[in-house]
This record gives sequence, C-alpha cells and structure tokens, in this order.
Amino acid sequence: MDISLIEFMESQLKQTTSTFHRYMYDQISWQSRMFGLVGPRGVGKSTIVLQYIKENRDSKKMFYISADHLYFSSHTLVDTVDEFVKEGGEQIFIDEIHKYENWSRELKQIYDSSPELKVGFTGSSVLDIYKGQADLSRRAPIFLMQGLSFREYLMLFHQIEVPVYTLDEILAQKAHVTAVSHPLPLFHEYLQKGYYPFSGDTDFEIRLRQIVNQTMEVDIPQFANMNASTGRKLKKLLAVIAKSVPFKPVMDSLATVIGVSRNVLPDYFLYMEQAGMIGQLRDDTGGIRGIGKVEKVYLDNTNLAYLLGSESTDTGNIRETFFYNQMRVTTDVISSKISDFEIDGKTFEVGGKKKGKKQIIEATEGYVIKDDIEYGSGNIIPLWSFGLTY
Repeated sequence: MDISLIEFMESQLKQTTSTFHRYMYDQISWQSRMFGLVGPRGVGKSTIVLQYIKENRDSKKMFYISADHLYFSSHTLVDTVDEFVKEGGEQIFIDEIHKYENWSRELKQIYDSSPELKVGFTGSSVLDIYKGQADLSRRAPIFLMQGLSFREYLMLFHQIEVPVYTLDEILAQKAHVTAVSHPLPLFHEYLQKGYYPFSGDTDFEIRLRQIVNQTMEVDIPQFANMNASTGRKLKKLLAVIAKSVPFKPVMDSLATVIGVSRNVLPDYFLYMEQAGMIGQLRDDTGGIRGIGKVEKVYLDNTNLAYLLGSESTDTGNIRETFFYNQMRVTTDVISSKISDFEIDGKTFEVGGKKKGKKQIIEATEGYVIKDDIEYGSGNIIPLWSFGLTY
C-alpha cells in the first residue's frame, strides 16, 4: 500500500483512545461483508471505526483510509482496494465516503469483485449516503448514529458509569445515577454542551458553529444541487426555526420570509432533518423518513438550541427538545393529540417542577415529565432519567 496512506492510518490510530465506546459500537455488524455507518457531522463515526481497528488488528489484516485524502485525487478506490486484497488484506474501512465522487458505484464494484473482503464505510452526511443507497440497499446494512446520550456524557466526561435503562424501567422509577447525590447540575451542563464528543474542547462553540455552517452551506446544497444563493436561504430558514421552535410550520408565511416557493419547503425541512440540524415530530410513523404529518419542528438537540437560540432560548423548548432527541433513538416518538408526545400508546407531558396533570387526565396511560426534580413518584418522572436509554 502507498506509504502516505499507511502513515495517515498510523497517525489516526495513535490519536485514538479506547477507554470509552459509543452505544453504536456493539450494534454494528462488524463482520458483515459490507456495512455503512452514517450520521450528522461531529458525533464520532471516525473514532468508533478507528477504535475497532486498534482493538482487532492483531488478529486480522485491516486498513483505514479516508476518501478525502489527497491520494484519491489521482487514484481510485477500486484500484486501492484491489491492491489491498492482493497483499492479503481482509477488512478495510473507508471514512468520509460521501466526499468521493463515484462512491456508490465503486463500492458496488468492490462488493462484487472481492467477495472475501469485508468493507465498512462512514459518511458525515447522511444525505449523500441515502442518495446513493439504491445500489447498496441489498448489500450493506446502514447504521445511523446520533450524538451522546446523557448516560454516555456522564461516562465520557465524568467517568460516572450508569447502566442503560429501558423506557419501562424509567417509568417504573428504576433509573438512578448512584455515583452522584445530585444529577441535576450535570444534566444542565449536558443540555448546554454535552451532546457532541468534542464537548470538552475549549473551542466547542466555534467547532459546533463550523459544523452548522458546513452542513447548511456545503452538505445540503451539494446534495440537493442548490446554488449558493439558495444555500444562504436555507441557512436563513434555520435561523428562523431557531428563534421559533418548537413550532408548527406555516409554509406560506415561512416562504415569504425566506423568499422561496412554499412547495420546496417540505424538502428543505427534510434535508435539514436528515443532516442532523432539526427534528420533525410527526403524528404517526416517526423517524427521518416518517410518512406522518409534521406537527412540530425542533432543533435537533439542546446544544444547537443554546448555540442558535442564544438569549432567546426558551426553557420549555429545551425540555421538549431533550426528550424527543433522546427517546427517538430507541423508540418511535409521535405527537400526542392531548399532550406533548406519545410512545407506544403512552402519553407524555413535559414541563418544569410545577407542571400539573391536566393535559394527561384523558390519557389511557399518562406521565408528567418534570425538569428540576431529582426523583419521581407514581407517574411523575424526572426529565434527566430519559437520557439513560442508550
């Protein structure tokens, strides 16, 4: 293999620690002939792959490459992988695959021509992966990774180990952070800057703003074949959302403010959702490609809400954003006709410690989720405990 690629891999492995694994580490089918790991920018996809290589390379000949490496300006993935196979390679990981122009077609060729090789690939933009997935849908399972849960944040930044709790265990008041007497200060710290693995960096806000800019100005316009002026309108739309969430989008008035046709707005919202900038709460069949009607729009996570909402960040919005953001990973969250959220027929009303039970009186099985309380009782559950599900 080319020495520049070898040196790049070794430098990346040297910077990688294995003291903490993201929740997705044990869910990925590492032994699949081919798999994809996708998700928003900055959630740690490259790190998880490098950790796996570092911990398993003694038993198998592995290689790591990044598709945006300068080497690929004059070489193809197909030829590089072919050389690796001829040298006895068994498993290769291709990072930032969406930055390689013909990635989908070449991955298909690699899959068909090297049946004994195992291939993993990552994409910082979930948009491009799904755009090209038609060729790979029957060949490669796609794993979607989100940012840190409150539980992962406690472990990564405070070395506090907490088990994963199911929704039923949380509702039965079984969720506890036994290592600390008062979880609320750490919880409020997480809400402001704990969703991304680089949250401990001194330049956290600068990096997060760069992620927003790159996503809105490069990733989405590139995927949707937009020109630069349309990309700027998209960023303006995000700014409007940031000051208004949670809200039910009124397409006519939004179109007027942004200066675009109302007919393109649903696509813009979907692009931003897939890219990890916003979350759309639907009335049925949740998830990024849910078919239900959009009832509310949130920023994707509370860190973005604090960054983009600045002084106008609403506490009620932060609470709802956190609940939706964390619960969507393991459950199908939809809007409630009588309250805030519904999961598997259960109704959830989210609020502060003075929140009453009025909204859930008619619910078959209703719960009041309260912020600023450490412990719950009956159907009153502390908000922070919903960050322990993954």
